[in-house]
Amino acid sequence: MSTPSRTAAAAPPAERVEAASTQVTSSDWDEVSALLSEAYFPHTLTPVSPRGVPDLLANCATLGPIRLARMEMGADVTVDSEHPGGYAINVPLSGQFVSVTRGIEVVSTVGQATVCPPDTATSIVEWNRECEILGIRIERQDLDREIARVDESGSRLPLQLDLRTPEGASWIRLVHSLAEQLGNDSGLLHNPLVADQLAGAVTTALVLAATPTIEAPAPRPRIVKRVLDAMHADPGRPWTAGDMAECAGVGIRRLQEGFRTYVGRSPSECLLDIRLERAHADLLHGEPRRTVTDIALRWGFTHTGRFAAAYRARYGRSPSQSLRG
Repeated sequence: MSTPSRTAAAAPPAERVEAASTQVTSSDWDEVSALLSEAYFPHTLTPVSPRGVPDLLANCATLGPIRLARMEMGADVTVDSEHPGGYAINVPLSGQFVSVTRGIEVVSTVGQATVCPPDTATSIVEWNRECEILGIRIERQDLDREIARVDESGSRLPLQLDLRTPEGASWIRLVHSLAEQLGNDSGLLHNPLVADQLAGAVTTALVLAATPTIEAPAPRPRIVKRVLDAMHADPGRPWTAGDMAECAGVGIRRLQEGFRTYVGRSPSECLLDIRLERAHADLLHGEPRRTVTDIALRWGFTHTGRFAAAYRARYGRSPSQSLRG
């Protein structure tokens, strides 16, 4: 007997000028899909067992352009969605939550959050009956605009957030506080100006939690930004000082002076940071068959000993320790 799948209709656009909170329950799979689609994202929901009976309990709230949905399924399910138009940040409050995005498996437990990018296929391959999720939906235009404000290099959110860092803990405390106030039907939050301001605070705090070392940069000349953009786009390229200067359209000395003035670091130091960040992500969430050497070479490290030393200095552990988890 095949397991039924439930495809929910597209959710309506998020309201930007009001705050509201509702609680829904259901023990019918079709109704579960419809309710979660309206509260969160359209999706295809599949119960793991054809005999599984849902026991949905969901507390849903809207705060300007942000939606909050605290969800318990009461049964084991899988979910497929492309999260049209918005980011989904799924925070396990209990149990374990496993998803796959761009071929990368992300396993989140309490103290972590899974980020599902907008308009990108994501499969939740494990959402069991013991797992309660706090889902935060943020419209793509709002979060992308805030990312651009904080980090002009054009980086994107990682697929997982650590909520045990000071920045991560601060963000999730703010989310919990707002969810509680919405649940108590706080009249103040129904003021459109207050709702939008608080939603903006949540978005900004999320970006700072995802990129805790980034501060608002001083304006940089075009030559510096051009090289940084190129290094972010292809960090594994065997960059030379001449390559960087050619990319900027200036001499090597002028390029180095520009980096010292506007970034406070040399171009090669910036490239090392970018490569370490990419290698770190691959070690934690990359393909299981890759070795440390494979990952080092992929991101432009031709000397594994120097890579290991730089990685340990940056992250406090060896690459092999990160690869083993």
